[in-house]
Amino acid sequence: MTLIVGLGNPDLKYKNNRHNVGFMVIDKLIKKYSYTCINKSSFKGELYKSKDILFLKPQTYMNLSGLSVKSVNDYYKPDQIIVIHDDLDLPFGALRFKIAGSSGGHNGLNSIDTCIGKKYTRVRIGIGRPKDRDQVANFVLSNFLDSEDLKNILDTALKAIIELINEELSTISSKYTLKAIK
Repeated sequence: MTLIVGLGNPDLKYKNNRHNVGFMVIDKLIKKYSYTCINKSSFKGELYKSKDILFLKPQTYMNLSGLSVKSVNDYYKPDQIIVIHDDLDLPFGALRFKIAGSSGGHNGLNSIDTCIGKKYTRVRIGIGRPKDRDQVANFVLSNFLDSEDLKNILDTALKAIIELINEELSTISSKYTLKAIK
């Protein structure tokens, strides 16, 4: 079984924020698969199941995402966990894959690392970084601009994740690594 987690914040006001790119990819994935909603309050998230794949959107807010991931992980004991998240350290539009390692200061990843450890695959979607480092919080909670090619990024991430479920990371990484969009 594979657990695919998209990171984001649950309130409607955050729906199109850069920080919610993980939720956006999960939304595309569940449109692609026929699924069943799993309603269990202890999961602290929106959980969908399609055969042997689970799709999770934690509803704990970003900084406590690990609580939801741990609950689902403890119950289903998946063989593979894939976490999709925004990444300030990648230029806008870059797509990278990573297993374990540092959270890079990402509070959602810090929470997951604390709750289940670091042995999971990360799909890092570059959102760029603001020029003023003091504006990081405002930047990640800002909406994508109409001029940014978000559709292409989400479509590419979707294709890569579908293959990642069944393939080796090294194969997918070289095939789907996007360069920054200028």
